[in-house]
Amino acid sequence: MEDNASQMDLIENYLREGGHTVIRVSKPKEAVTHATNKKPDVIITDVVMPGMSGFELCRKLKGHPATANIPIIICSSKNQEIDRLWGMKQGAKAYLTKPFSQEQLNRAVKLAMA
Repeated sequence: MEDNASQMDLIENYLREGGHTVIRVSKPKEAVTHATNKKPDVIITDVVMPGMSGFELCRKLKGHPATANIPIIICSSKNQEIDRLWGMKQGAKAYLTKPFSQEQLNRAVKLAMA
């Protein structure tokens, strides 16, 4: 989940080049439905999105039995320590601040899935 299409493209390319299959969803409410039905290995979300923040999405997914164990990575331009701590408190496995490299993203995915 990313609110910026070019950033979403970049993340998707990084993941595909890292050997991952990507299910792309542009609306937070769709993400909840897709996560419940598809059970992805990991979910990557932004914090600032229309309709629901990444923090809210994280809480919602962690509170649902079907998605509670799916690791979540937050990728955000919000780079304050309090934002990272709040994301982790909501259940995120990792918090990356933009800009990040392909290596950083794929390392976070690998660690989140471990």
